[in-house]
Amino acid sequence: MIFKRKLYDKMLKWKTERNGSTALLIKGARRVGKSTLAEFFAQNEYKSYILIDFAQSSGEVNELFENMRDLDYFFFRLQNLFHTTLYKRESVVIFDEVQFQPAARQAIKYLVKDGRYDFIETGSLLSIKKNVQNILIPSEETRLTLYPMDFEEFRTAMGDENTGGFMRSAFEMKRPMGQAVHRQWMRDLRLYMVVGGMPQAVDTYLNTNNLQQVDEKKREIIQLYDDDFRKIDISGAASQMFMNIPAQLTGNANRFMISSATESRITDSVIAVIKDMADSMVVNIAYHASDPAVGMALSKDYSRYKMFVNDTGLFLTLAFWDKDYTENVVYQKLLSDKTDANLGYVYENLTAQILRTAGNELYYYTFPDGNNHNYEVDFLLSRGSKLVPVEVKSSGYKTHKSLDAFCEKFSSRISDRILLYTKDYHKDGNTSCLPVYFAQFV
Repeated sequence: MIFKRKLYDKMLKWKTERNGSTALLIKGARRVGKSTLAEFFAQNEYKSYILIDFAQSSGEVNELFENMRDLDYFFFRLQNLFHTTLYKRESVVIFDEVQFQPAARQAIKYLVKDGRYDFIETGSLLSIKKNVQNILIPSEETRLTLYPMDFEEFRTAMGDENTGGFMRSAFEMKRPMGQAVHRQWMRDLRLYMVVGGMPQAVDTYLNTNNLQQVDEKKREIIQLYDDDFRKIDISGAASQMFMNIPAQLTGNANRFMISSATESRITDSVIAVIKDMADSMVVNIAYHASDPAVGMALSKDYSRYKMFVNDTGLFLTLAFWDKDYTENVVYQKLLSDKTDANLGYVYENLTAQILRTAGNELYYYTFPDGNNHNYEVDFLLSRGSKLVPVEVKSSGYKTHKSLDAFCEKFSSRISDRILLYTKDYHKDGNTSCLPVYFAQFV
């Protein structure tokens, strides 16, 4: 099934405004729908198109990129190999999984300069980075990122095209919606958390309405990711860290404890592996900001971080990797329409996913409370010249000690202060208590 994705509008803007002056590179984790979206866009917006899947392209196709001196001959052979006529300024060529053919990516510079056709590339950012040795990286690229389907895209796939707009209006009004509406939106959100936003999982749910089959599809994707991590890091540390994410978040530690996930310690080589994991876009990483201010990148502590799964649906399946679907008690709790204070780690992963998809870099902050414990602000957002601290709770409790202590400590740096929780909108002094589905608008 072809799903409506928000990135489509950005792709259309690229086509109109750039008019062939750059190629479009769509990057993202595997199985988020890059190839499907690129081909759907080509079908709708061009007179004709050619899609070259370099993951399984023939030797004859690959040979085309060995000599790009004669572009007339190159395009002549390309059209004959794919039995497709290309029309000047009305056709597009898609380089799918371009990381498998670095020479094709290098050729973008000359193909764009030629100007006859548009070009779209898709690929995994990590694999693209790993396969650029000895080639000239093209500067003639407009880069866009495709994430797993967000909540609004999920609802649209469910046949509901109105909720997203209603939610945004409700957020802007900053008034309670009432229990009937709020409970329905929370039910919809919890279903999204269980199914997730991977297009294949969503498609399976729509076709079968069977969460066990959805879980099986998610396990296939997780296994694919785990295999990828074993390829990029033969020591196995990346795979071990990935599979250990739920246990780390459940433990409520104020950082990822690598020693409990692997036999490794934080070293330069491990930090490099973590960066590779982030580049894979399979995980979202929040770094500790040693000096929380607008320029948090300047105080990013690479040795203190939290790791989240890019899709909360995958996260929930990963959390019960060694158990049968029927034993997944988190599924049962989420679908029972009951809040549970023990699900904080699930909502924290969800919030990380939502904030990252919205374009935010992820940071957090901890500091001692004077009683041998720590205050922790789950997420710090930079807005203008100020900070917006965010605390996440999986229940309806309105207490926010960490948020209060942080805002007192850094009062001159704070604009809004936000508590994300499972109840309706509420204003508690200077703190905005927002239902977690509003995280996308923060």
